[in-house]
Amino acid sequence: MEAAAIPDPLLRYRERFPILASSNYQISNSLGAMPAATRDELAHYAATWATRGVRAWAEGWWEMATSTGDLLAPILGVGAGQVCMHQNVTIASAVFASAIDFRGPRRKLVLVDLEFPSLQYLHRRHADAEIVTVETRDGMTIDEDELHAAIDENVALVAVSHVLFRSAYVLDAAALAARCRAVVARLLLDVFQAAGTVPLRLEEWGVDAAVGGCLKWLLGGPGNCYLWVRPDLVDTLEPRLTGWQAHPRPFAFEPGPIEFRSGIGRFLTGTPNVPALHAATAGLRIVAEVGQGPIRAKSVRQTARLVTLADARGWNVTAPRDPGKRGGTVAVDVPHALEVATELNARDICCDYRPGAGVRLSPHFYTRDDELDAAIEAIAEILASGAWERHAGADRVVT
Repeated sequence: MEAAAIPDPLLRYRERFPILASSNYQISNSLGAMPAATRDELAHYAATWATRGVRAWAEGWWEMATSTGDLLAPILGVGAGQVCMHQNVTIASAVFASAIDFRGPRRKLVLVDLEFPSLQYLHRRHADAEIVTVETRDGMTIDEDELHAAIDENVALVAVSHVLFRSAYVLDAAALAARCRAVVARLLLDVFQAAGTVPLRLEEWGVDAAVGGCLKWLLGGPGNCYLWVRPDLVDTLEPRLTGWQAHPRPFAFEPGPIEFRSGIGRFLTGTPNVPALHAATAGLRIVAEVGQGPIRAKSVRQTARLVTLADARGWNVTAPRDPGKRGGTVAVDVPHALEVATELNARDICCDYRPGAGVRLSPHFYTRDDELDAAIEAIAEILASGAWERHAGADRVVT
């Protein structure tokens, strides 16, 4: 007789996400499920625009780039008033990096080759920087001793992800921050694949700055990314990529050069993306309500289940075996993985694909255990039946 299933208290949140009624949703590492309450938040935005018009700027819109950041603060392990919002992580990273001077004796910018490509594209364009790239040995992980060794007294900036997007490998952020402090290098940590599934204590760890987004595990939709800068550092930096919202008197319309606001507001740029910021709030409140501890405990358990299920099929798992080094995603590198992922999505089993990793499955706090089993069974059936073949050679957007 099978043991009785252990009740999962987090499943009570499922009813708040409409797509879960029709889809096996295992793609929160790419786009989190939309809370039903987000529709109400966007309706509120539309009603405000319709009834208050231009007056809405003075009635809350202008401050949303920082007030929305306050909802993120406890998730990031930082204080209120320390987070500002941007359109995407590339822009947020560029704003911070523009405050770093690579023209002096500290010219090195340290990257890893498993960094998300958009950020590699950005950072390799810093004309004055000497790029140092720490390369993977196995396509999944970074040797953290090699990374630390690359950070010397000539390094101005280290820009890496806390959780690597391709394999969900978790870097030791506290140890990395300590190494950077030892040589007075600045650390810009991308926590996009961590926030909302791996607990963060950025200020306690001694990280200098962090970027990330609400698109994925934070359930906030596109256009909602953020920048945090350590409070004792923030007023010592002057970004070159800037705009009128970073000025202490933007509505005085004073000619340049800019005079910077104090605090995180000096890292703002132009007019905030108000509808996107409205979309972020419901998901952030739900994640805070569920709590980082329960979310992480369930993630560790469910990703372990996926690893076990894939192992039983003899498939190559491109995710760390050590739960302490594994984020919220398990990638399975099966034959024809791109076509398999496309067929899974056609069957309402939402997932994605990454070259070198395979089919990525990312359960969240709202995922049932039987949905994990169903996804693995579907992959096996697609391979056995040849259903993947109908997608061979097809043009598609891979998200």
